[in-house]
Amino acid sequence: MRLKLFRAGDTAEAMAQVRTELGAEALILSTRRVVGGVEVTAALEQEPAPAPLPPFVPELPSGPGVDSERVSAFAWHNVPAGLARRLGAGPLPFALSATLHFEKLAFAPGAPPLLLVGPPGAGKTLSAARLATRLVMAGKTPLVITADGRRAGAAEQLAAFTRLLGLQLLVASTPSVLTKALARRQDGAPVLIDCPGSDPFASSQREEITALAATAGAEIGVVLPAGLDVGEATDLAGAYAACGAHTLLATRLDLARRIGGVLSAAGAGLALAEAGIGPGAADGMVPMTPDLLATRLMRTPAARPGARLT
Repeated sequence: MRLKLFRAGDTAEAMAQVRTELGAEALILSTRRVVGGVEVTAALEQEPAPAPLPPFVPELPSGPGVDSERVSAFAWHNVPAGLARRLGAGPLPFALSATLHFEKLAFAPGAPPLLLVGPPGAGKTLSAARLATRLVMAGKTPLVITADGRRAGAAEQLAAFTRLLGLQLLVASTPSVLTKALARRQDGAPVLIDCPGSDPFASSQREEITALAATAGAEIGVVLPAGLDVGEATDLAGAYAACGAHTLLATRLDLARRIGGVLSAAGAGLALAEAGIGPGAADGMVPMTPDLLATRLMRTPAARPGARLT
């Protein structure tokens, strides 16, 4: 095991040093404040592997005709027929950008809080941790709040991440407590609110989502895992959109084999914002772009039993 002590002026700088020298697989053993900043002890089981080569992006035809390879890929991913027809010709990234909405999450000073909602197990808490990590690495200090008072250990799970980032996790499971928590916001800092898993088809849970969003003046981001049945993804996205949700954070793109559900959810009224591409907190989520989605759609396994996506 390789151990190393990092010293820096603050936690964000120390975490950046750990990631640069040991990589995303490094394990943080301890953090402590010292004169002049912080000390972080990190370990790595083995030497970091060489950086992977960039993924192969197929060169798609730009003519007016339909690309048969693309049609086959869409069929394999279960892309809805109407959507597949609109995406059938021309460069795929352009077709995606013209057909679906893509939008970056707003974390500028004073931007509305981001309320993360979704069904149980979709990856809301990990998404909140990933976004908090990204903000800290960018030199920002987000206010992180959990409104999940239902699931055992929910607050502890997110608190484990925020402690490593030098952040305090606030717990606010009701609108009145959320109001008090939001009063801790300073200088228009970004705000992330992790909500409990919800059923958007249940009126009581829809009302809970809208009450929390209204109290916080928040934008609602829906967290849905890739690999959902197309019909299920469409229904869920539509139900959350009816609650006021606007953006989609698609998790598990590294694990799901078929991602037609992601496209169908976007087609139901949500703007594609983020893509979960790996297990890491620091680099496991990236902004969703037409190029990224096009590459993922055209990467299908060979037609043989047991084939896997690489």
